[in-house]
Amino acid sequence: MKITRRARSRLPHIEMLVLDVDGVLTEGEVLYTDAGAELKRFDVRDGLGLRVAGAAGLRLALISGRTSPVVQRRARDLRIQDVVQRCGDKAVALRSLAEHYGVPLEHIAYMGDDLNDRAPMRLAGIGIAPADAAPDILEEAEIVTDASGGRGAARQVVELILRSQGKWEDAVQRYLDELAQREEKRRE
Repeated sequence: MKITRRARSRLPHIEMLVLDVDGVLTEGEVLYTDAGAELKRFDVRDGLGLRVAGAAGLRLALISGRTSPVVQRRARDLRIQDVVQRCGDKAVALRSLAEHYGVPLEHIAYMGDDLNDRAPMRLAGIGIAPADAAPDILEEAEIVTDASGGRGAARQVVELILRSQGKWEDAVQRYLDELAQREEKRRE
């Protein structure tokens, strides 16, 4: 994994992780059925990592240039409340999220994979790209994961952030305890 010295020094201060969707949480493919339904495939390891991030108190948000009910459903499953879709200017959306939550931009990590992610990557405290991002984005990213988009890249980032903050193990345990409690309630 590529990590610049500057990014490594900022990781312990990250309060919010903002992710593009297509090409970051998915492999970047959009499939349509004959009936016109849109299909996307998400990685369950990414999902578990994002749930652990939530358990650790890391604020999460999604920003996408497209609109898809599937994205809204995935966000709901992962308990991600902030979802900005059909976004023409992701830097404006990122700045708005930062202002809304009072999080300094330098305490935000942004992960994107293509040219429309360049501006928010530059604006955020750390710009991150999956291994298979567009060449221009790979060149600018301060962190490049070993995993490709939709194949565990988001999980790698979550784990990197939380480990740098000394929160990974506790967050995993909190998440597992929550699962056990839910299972216990289901059995009652």
